[in-house]
Amino acid sequence: MNPRRKKRLGLALALVVGAGATIGLMLYALNQNIDLFYTPTELVNGKPDGSKPIVGQRLRIGGMVVEGSVKRDPKSLKVSFRVKDIGPEVTVTYNGILPDLFREGQGIVAQGELVNATTVMAHEVLAKHDENYMPPEIAEAMEKSHKPLKYSDEQKQGTSL
Repeated sequence: MNPRRKKRLGLALALVVGAGATIGLMLYALNQNIDLFYTPTELVNGKPDGSKPIVGQRLRIGGMVVEGSVKRDPKSLKVSFRVKDIGPEVTVTYNGILPDLFREGQGIVAQGELVNATTVMAHEVLAKHDENYMPPEIAEAMEKSHKPLKYSDEQKQGTSL
């Protein structure tokens, strides 16, 4: 092999190794920041592929707040409530101010860490709302601007003056 080909081969190998190392380090860094989404049933029973979260794992859980399950500490901002889907219930604890749309029977997504098999300590709680939601001011403006026109008898008949 002549020296020119050796240089090119060395450069190509260095590029491939460098790109591989860069991609590997990026994936390793991103892996620590991934929060997997679970439903209460998947959290307790595991996902269909058999994977279950481990204690201390960061995750997101989504479901409906169980009626009558919200318990607030009167001396602090600590709140505890249960979330469920079609299966078992999971307890979520949170220390902070809940969103305005949060209420029993409402869908939520909580982001936090798994404390045990059925408890999540959340550091963020998001309340879901109906996709058809529209602020009252916009709804009123749309009603005013989209009212059907009232025609006079002459306009209905197609005659004009």
